[in-house]
Amino acid sequence: MEEDHKVINQGLEDEMEISGYQMCRWKLFLVGLGAVCTGGFLLLPLYWMPHWLLWATCSRATIGDADMVLLRTTDEFKRWFRARVRWMLAPGKKPFNKLDSQTPVTNGHSKHDPTGMQPSQHLVEIRYFTLHSTTYFWNDMIQNFEVLKGLEDLNVTCSAVHSEHSAGLTKHMQDYRKLFFGVNEIDVKVPSVFKLLIKEVLNPFYIFQFFSVILWGVEEYYYYAAAIVFMSLVSIATSLYTIKKQYIMLHDMVASHSVVRVSVVRANNEIEEMMSTDLVPGDVMIIPNNGAVMPCDAVLVSGTCIVNESMLTGESVPVTKTNLPNPGQGLMGLEVDAIYSTEEHKRHTLFCGTLVIQTRFYSGELVKAVVVRTGFSTAKGQLVRSILYPKPTDFKLYHDAYLFLLCMVGVAAIGFFYTIVLNILNKVPAKTIITESLDVITITVPPALPAAMTAGIVYAQRRLKHIGIFCISPQRINICGQLNLVCFDKTGTLTEDGLDLWGIQRAESGSFCLSEVNVCQETLVTSPFVVCMASCHSLTNINGQLSGDPLDLKMFEATGWLLQEATEEETSLHNQITPTVVRPPRQVLPEPATPPVHEMELNELSLSYEIGILRQFPFSSALQRMSVVARRLGEKRMDAYLKGAPEVVASLCRRETVPGNFSQVLENYTKQGFRVIALAHRHLESRLTWHKMQNISRDLVENNMEFLGLIIMQNKLKAETPMVLEQLRHANIRAVMVTGDNILTAVSVARDCGMIPPQDRVIIAEALPPVDGRPARIEWHYMDEPGLHDSDAAPFEVVQISMGEEDPDPDEDLRPLEHYHFAMSGKSFTVVTEHFQDLVYKLLLRGTVFARMTPDQKTQLVELLQSVDYYVGMCGDGANDCGALKRAHSGISLSELEASVASPFTSKIPNISCVPNLIREGRAALITSFCVFKFMALYSMIQYISVTMLYSMLSNLGDFQFLFIDVAIILLIVFTMSLNPAWKELVSRRPPSGLISGPLLVSVLTQILVSLGFQMFVFLWVRHQSWYEKWTPSSNACNSSSVASLSVHNTNVTYDPYDKNIRNYENTSVFFVSCFQYLIVAIVFSKGKPFRQPSYKNWLFLLSVCMLYIFLLFIMLYPVPAINKFLEIVCIPFQWRMTLLVIILLNTGMSVLLETFVLDAILWRLVFSRGKQCSSDITAAARTPQSTIDHWGSRCMAALLRWGGRTPRARYMCLAQELRVDPDWPPKTTTEAIIPS
Repeated sequence: MEEDHKVINQGLEDEMEISGYQMCRWKLFLVGLGAVCTGGFLLLPLYWMPHWLLWATCSRATIGDADMVLLRTTDEFKRWFRARVRWMLAPGKKPFNKLDSQTPVTNGHSKHDPTGMQPSQHLVEIRYFTLHSTTYFWNDMIQNFEVLKGLEDLNVTCSAVHSEHSAGLTKHMQDYRKLFFGVNEIDVKVPSVFKLLIKEVLNPFYIFQFFSVILWGVEEYYYYAAAIVFMSLVSIATSLYTIKKQYIMLHDMVASHSVVRVSVVRANNEIEEMMSTDLVPGDVMIIPNNGAVMPCDAVLVSGTCIVNESMLTGESVPVTKTNLPNPGQGLMGLEVDAIYSTEEHKRHTLFCGTLVIQTRFYSGELVKAVVVRTGFSTAKGQLVRSILYPKPTDFKLYHDAYLFLLCMVGVAAIGFFYTIVLNILNKVPAKTIITESLDVITITVPPALPAAMTAGIVYAQRRLKHIGIFCISPQRINICGQLNLVCFDKTGTLTEDGLDLWGIQRAESGSFCLSEVNVCQETLVTSPFVVCMASCHSLTNINGQLSGDPLDLKMFEATGWLLQEATEEETSLHNQITPTVVRPPRQVLPEPATPPVHEMELNELSLSYEIGILRQFPFSSALQRMSVVARRLGEKRMDAYLKGAPEVVASLCRRETVPGNFSQVLENYTKQGFRVIALAHRHLESRLTWHKMQNISRDLVENNMEFLGLIIMQNKLKAETPMVLEQLRHANIRAVMVTGDNILTAVSVARDCGMIPPQDRVIIAEALPPVDGRPARIEWHYMDEPGLHDSDAAPFEVVQISMGEEDPDPDEDLRPLEHYHFAMSGKSFTVVTEHFQDLVYKLLLRGTVFARMTPDQKTQLVELLQSVDYYVGMCGDGANDCGALKRAHSGISLSELEASVASPFTSKIPNISCVPNLIREGRAALITSFCVFKFMALYSMIQYISVTMLYSMLSNLGDFQFLFIDVAIILLIVFTMSLNPAWKELVSRRPPSGLISGPLLVSVLTQILVSLGFQMFVFLWVRHQSWYEKWTPSSNACNSSSVASLSVHNTNVTYDPYDKNIRNYENTSVFFVSCFQYLIVAIVFSKGKPFRQPSYKNWLFLLSVCMLYIFLLFIMLYPVPAINKFLEIVCIPFQWRMTLLVIILLNTGMSVLLETFVLDAILWRLVFSRGKQCSSDITAAARTPQSTIDHWGSRCMAALLRWGGRTPRARYMCLAQELRVDPDWPPKTTTEAIIPS
């Protein structure tokens, strides 16, 4: 049968391949039989691998006939999921079909095989399956499953929302739609402890521990088994507590709006109260006038709302939501009847979870909204889904850890077969052969490894909490240690949240006036410029407090005007809108030219300057502007006032009103880092009535304007910003700015904060889309840098560059090298990604400023940087950064609002000083993980060597010897060696990202060989001592008895056939040497500088090691009979004890010499020097003697790599090498896209 493969969610982040299966009875029988024969163990791999389960129990089928579906993600992780296909009876196949009122509605679900059913002639069978809180329905048209999102599935126009969907639904239709869209609830089910326990216990490593404990029980190693069980129970309990706590926190976060009472309008115009869980797309809900938390996504069709959207944007600034325009009323000049979209029409959409603070309604009309999406399809539902079902963490350390464990399993297999063969040759009973051979596996793969690896992360998380950084994804702490690029939002992150008004520059008669600081002048108070500042905003009074966008607030406060809104009673009594009114204070009004009449008071004059705001066109980030329609009291003609990005505003004004030097003046301000806003004004036609104005297109209003001038706002850098960026620069970590601000302002801020050094050039890549048959093109603008280039210099000049892979060699090129940075806008970014695929990554390699970026573009940029092997961090204040914060390897939110739940890390300190702190702790945790993993590997191998050598003489380590080693030494050392705090500063080196690297492998292998050599030497040499004999309970080698007398005595000894032969001289000698070897490798592997504090500052570790050293030396040099009996060691001559001490000292010296001087001085420095290549824009600093050694070491290593034909593994490094020798990069002239033939 030909395989039937389909793709669902095509082009989306959760795109998956889907294939169908049907249950096969004979396969199911065989699997059941195998499960019985293996005691249920066969079911474990089928549980871990869902695709194996379907392959083993089902046969392939078309998706249309499938009982089960197998899904596989198309991303780099290739994860498998399975789901059961179910059937549902409904009176129609589509949720928006029209129904006969007599048609019955059922919510019953049929069995997966409906052949025996006799459904009503009105009911049809609908197939569906559910995965990750999303339901997929079968579509006969496309022969595939699809997701039903809501009203947007109809591609409904704005006018259709008003004409066809604003009347409400009947109860019958609501029940029908509820079959498809389900209960309107973001139901975060908190799993029971029992369910979490089963899931945790079925983890492969705990199954291995379970197997180990059974084996130790058979071997009567009860104490060690009990210790492992206790440790596993603690680990499981801690994990269950953490997981349960996260579920409860997420459940509480959404519970506030999951179930509330709402009022809906029925089709017969009746108002009915119901639970919010019954809402479906198409319902018309009434927004209460006292506000509420939205239980769904809904579009306003009447009235206005003031909403706090901090859950979505991270900003607690109230947003005004207006009703959706209705272009279908037959009036001239209406807006284009666009398809409704929650993204395009978000200024008219109330999102789930957002708080409605106030509503406004007029002439008794209620504030109504049409439900668009419900449940997990809403904006908040999607956010919660991304938290419940996150993508796995892609980090080389975890991948290499599994590979390393496989290698350990290979070593265990060798020991396994060696033990079997050895015991068979010695005619050992079968039971002993099985237990001892399996015991080798439990020794080689230590059950305590997961707990040991987690310890460093737990300690790092605790240290981060102490410095105000909270973490909801602890596994990402290790990844922070690998960050080599950090993206920063600008406003609120690099700069202060608020803006200060620096000044204004008015324009009159097509030319600029001199800049002015004071707006509150009598000569200006009634000028169109100040009126525009006072009226063109979205401010509102909330509980007597003026609230809104900080920029609007600063502008309005600068005018000194007053804002007065209509009360609820006033709006409900008028047939027309009672507008928001702004007016100047009395004291700043100009004196009249002639003396006023007696009756005319200043108050009446003040009233004559009242401005009523009749309609508002909200700010749109896509349009980069906002406008209002206002009317002065006593006048019939209306005026339009516009503000926005200067380039956009100028393009909407009459050419003769825009000053000729507009571009030069604007560039001058933006280069100095000011944020510039342009204002414009227009008299509207006198025939424009209030009713026409409510439906007129903003495009008809926002044209043919008169340019009024510029407002210059100052956005100050946070005090910590330059210092932190300097730290990152010295640590070879790239800093990139991703902002929604003007590109020139962004470049200026980047220079001010040190992101772009003063001597570096900036190249603005302006990409233009294809127009009139002309292909897309990129124009390269080389900015002249202050203090470095003459202003009259040619705009395009030859630039010699260094890509930063290596420091320039003066012998290679004597010409001066110059660093450069690319800057581009969001529009250019889109054009480049669509039409210049070959240039995208080249621009990313040197791109430092990305301006006018939308939230989706920020996320796309992070993904592109990750695709060239950068480890990307993202730091933002939560405003429009949620997607990028989630997608980055490490997202750091500076907002403590609800949006921070999308970010792995949240900082209580609202500046970027948290970034180097997080990277330092990440590096410390990463090195701790390496140290612990290496130590656990050596622990396994040292014990493996001891056991295999003792097996050769049919001996073993005793139960209490195992217990002492594994609990008193290993656990104590592991949990204290992880306590080293992070090093106090960021260094230019970067830890390796994986365990499979030369230095780490050489380090482990050399220590294994040293341990093997000394243990084998002791094991063999003890047999050549003059006092040596085969030990018996009556042996007494401590006394000076002759060997002959001992031998005579031994001939009369009767041996216990059940004796495990634990007590002997080989066992005791190997036990002492191996115990010291554990401590030796713990010390040599416990690295300090440059990523962690030195071990001598970790007093718990130091105390533990010293106590263990003292105890071991004491029992070795001064035997205590009770301790000897407990540990099953025998008394050995004093001379041999001293010999062991010398051997242990030699072992210590060789281990320290190899690890500290040979590996650290040569291999690690060479590899770390290669790590310097991670940055492509670091300026070479003055070298210290040590850095000179590192420099020449790196050059030697680079030469060896070139000689061996190897290239750097990271894609961005390879690309940097290519560009360094490309004479045509960066481009000097316009680059056009290649049109495919």
